[in-house]
Amino acid sequence: MSTTKTKGTALITGASAGIGAIYADRLAKRGYDLILVARNGDRLAALAQKLKSETGRSVETITADLNDRADLARIETTLRTNASITLLVNNAGVGAAAPLLGSDIEKMDEMIRLNVGALTRLTYAAVPGFVSRAGGTIINISSIVAVSPETLNGVYGGSKAFVLAFSQSLQHELGSKGIRVQAVLPGATATEFWDTAGLPVHNLPAAIVMSAADMVDAALAGLDQGEVVTIPSLPDKAEWDSFEAARRAMSGKLSSAVPAGRYNVGQRQTESVTRG
Repeated sequence: MSTTKTKGTALITGASAGIGAIYADRLAKRGYDLILVARNGDRLAALAQKLKSETGRSVETITADLNDRADLARIETTLRTNASITLLVNNAGVGAAAPLLGSDIEKMDEMIRLNVGALTRLTYAAVPGFVSRAGGTIINISSIVAVSPETLNGVYGGSKAFVLAFSQSLQHELGSKGIRVQAVLPGATATEFWDTAGLPVHNLPAAIVMSAADMVDAALAGLDQGEVVTIPSLPDKAEWDSFEAARRAMSGKLSSAVPAGRYNVGQRQTESVTRG
């Protein structure tokens, strides 16, 4: 049983299995009390009992479907009103592997509402309290498809690109207020995600599939090292740093009163004025 002084409470979505359950285990061992959120109440209860026994931490469970507005509102209320919460792990999400034209638009809409809408609402519910208390951490689980949209389903990639951009913007806006924001971009990870996405993990080359435990441990190491974006599989961080440096350098050239010269639009306008 742990005697570690509490670091506050971590609220973790999608916590009943896979990546979320590993985060619950690791954060409890780091000294966090837990609020675990997922649809499967039986799994949540079993995990909570295990973690209480092994770590001595307080573990609360909330059975909720984040695509249900009433359930989502309950979690938002918890984040707004529970001042002990110091860390939010936005892990709940779904994916798809089928091409867009082979996908069910209703399923795509559900994906956007969960991966984008619910994550955004929960973040907005947590941030004011974090700011008022001058501290807090948000971990958003994105995916490598955020920077590799040609991989898997395009709607899924788009939803995870949102998570990455949202996280970077939040860190830019809130970093000076004592808030930490981390976007985690896993590659293929051995979880039930793949069954739900329609491509069971055993169909993937073993060399590209990381265990959920290794993924979370690497992500937490990245958090400890101060990374805003953590890609557990990327061997050389300098590659990401170069990517970011190029993006930031280009960002100062993306808005102008005239079109770029290569389009010859502004040039024609100038010539017309000169001749007139």
